[in-house]
Amino acid sequence: MGADKTYDGYRSFSYLEPGADYTPFDLAAQVGRVEPWLVPLSDEEEARAARLASGLVMISLHEHAGVFPRDVRETPAYVRAGRMATAFEGLRHSCWDAVFDNLLDGICTIQSHGGWKWDDVLHDFGMRLCDLAHQDFLIHCLGVGDILRAHREGKVAWIASMEGAAMIENELDRIDLLFGFGVRALGITYSEANALGSGLKEPGDGGLTMFGRRAVGRMNRLGMLIDCSHCGDRTTLDTIEWSEHPIVLSHIGARALWESNRLAPDDVLEACAAGGGVIGIEAAPHTTLTRNNTVHGIEAFMEHFEYVKALVGIDHVSFGPDSVYGDHVGLHHVYAANLSIRESRSAAERAPNPNPPFDEVEYVKGVENPTEASHNILRWLVRAGYSDEDIGKVMGGNTLRVLREVWP
Repeated sequence: MGADKTYDGYRSFSYLEPGADYTPFDLAAQVGRVEPWLVPLSDEEEARAARLASGLVMISLHEHAGVFPRDVRETPAYVRAGRMATAFEGLRHSCWDAVFDNLLDGICTIQSHGGWKWDDVLHDFGMRLCDLAHQDFLIHCLGVGDILRAHREGKVAWIASMEGAAMIENELDRIDLLFGFGVRALGITYSEANALGSGLKEPGDGGLTMFGRRAVGRMNRLGMLIDCSHCGDRTTLDTIEWSEHPIVLSHIGARALWESNRLAPDDVLEACAAGGGVIGIEAAPHTTLTRNNTVHGIEAFMEHFEYVKALVGIDHVSFGPDSVYGDHVGLHHVYAANLSIRESRSAAERAPNPNPPFDEVEYVKGVENPTEASHNILRWLVRAGYSDEDIGKVMGGNTLRVLREVWP
């Protein structure tokens, strides 16, 4: 359906009175927070991009569709208030038909400092569901049919996803509860080790635990999509081996292009594809840099796409930009410990071929937020001369194939 969506102007929590029912915050602009920029196209390419945006089912494998405060330093107080707004306006201007929204995840510190507590996660999720219940633009997606319906009706299928499973502790049935509440994708770990396996920040990776194997089996039987984007390499390979269904690396890049624990080595990317899975390319600030592109923008991001595509084939790559509505770079500073920023980059310190110096950017030009990413990824592929068939695969078709196999 492209960006011609049936949005009626609803804004988060407009059924309540700010100041009386909840504490309002001055939130970041969902459109135009930074200077708008589009991949330049010829008139013929513009027409083709518009046609594809309208006709293709477009899915982002990984985003954060909440809206952060304009002053990012207010985010801890905003999070503790336990009421995150959803970017209805921003998504209305996007081309995405479906978005995997990963909620607060690593900064879900409503009542705790460390995050990932069961009560906090459910509070965050329940509050977002309450907000969604008062509008009809975002469809709480529970199956493939909801994605196709959103495409037909000019709406967006909102897919609840959580990047790590620490909150289930050693309670296997909590996976069932999450699924019952409507979560449809779950990460094994979020950087730190948990009862299932090792995260990417750990000094050693023991792989998937016995409990982790049981959790993978439970997710397979329930129809929960498994994500290993923040796992250690051994844990990811073990998960691929033990899972009866394909898994995803929803937001990642190629370590061959840039040394970082946050990116995957070739053998992990190849194993994911060999198991039928899909690899979503990541665009969070200062992740998918390359030695050719040390300024993080769309060209560095798409260099990772082209590398992974050449390595595993066009049928196993897609996009999970991992972008936000707000100051993403600032969030990384405010929550450096919770998000394991330093540890996720530590592979560079031990690398035989170290990364060249790079300067911090204020934002990732071309993929600054989910809206801009949806337009510019498609435009870049059109400009690069990809066929309609291949663009359809990487913008959503590959993900649909996996979801049809995994989801009930």
